[in-house]
Amino acid sequence: MHLDEPLSDKEFNELDKFLMSDKVGDDGMTMDALHGFLTAIALGPEMIPMAEWLPLVWGLPEEGEPKFKNEKEMQRVTSLVARFMNEIQITFEVAPQEYEPLFCVMEQNGKELIDGETWAWGFWEGMQLREEAWEAAWESEEIGPLLQPIYLLGAEEIEESELKFVDTPEKCHELALTLEASIPAIRRFWAPLRKSGVTTVKREAPKVGRNDPCPCGSGKKYKVCCGAEPTLH
Repeated sequence: MHLDEPLSDKEFNELDKFLMSDKVGDDGMTMDALHGFLTAIALGPEMIPMAEWLPLVWGLPEEGEPKFKNEKEMQRVTSLVARFMNEIQITFEVAPQEYEPLFCVMEQNGKELIDGETWAWGFWEGMQLREEAWEAAWESEEIGPLLQPIYLLGAEEIEESELKFVDTPEKCHELALTLEASIPAIRRFWAPLRKSGVTTVKREAPKVGRNDPCPCGSGKKYKVCCGAEPTLH
């Protein structure tokens, strides 16, 4: 199975079942939270290696990872998460207009309302991985206001004066719709600024050839002086 293949319904349900099991912590991510979390990482200010963000998915800060049944299960579940992330990244790159947040839907007084709080919490957690870098978006006159629904729906704590914005399912529904409409602009903001998670070290001095005079000034060739292979004793 290739990483660029989207999850089938069966695989989606398989990952969902695992995340809902007691193998992950009480603070482990459900599929909607995971989708928000991976979205923030996929469109945010810089690439973040999977080894850094994956432990947060399980909600097991002390154990580090779930008690997998065996190596095969570990590889299988990790692969499903990686492909879920890849699916989001490819959608943004190839067909960003087709991206949709994985919101839950609930029925309230005979009406279907979007419940985007868990997704927004996941996105907020993804933002916290690079909190300082996200400051540039908060300070942007265009993007700062677009992040407000994510904060109101997803942050662990909000100001008491802000509770009035999320005190009914209807208000949360409207915030979720606003949030969804904001994703393309947030992605466009970061796209030209997005940094690779890999640090490139710039060589300050030209490379010394093996047969060049050693830069230490000994008069010997580099390969028999500072460039010599260390001798094992």
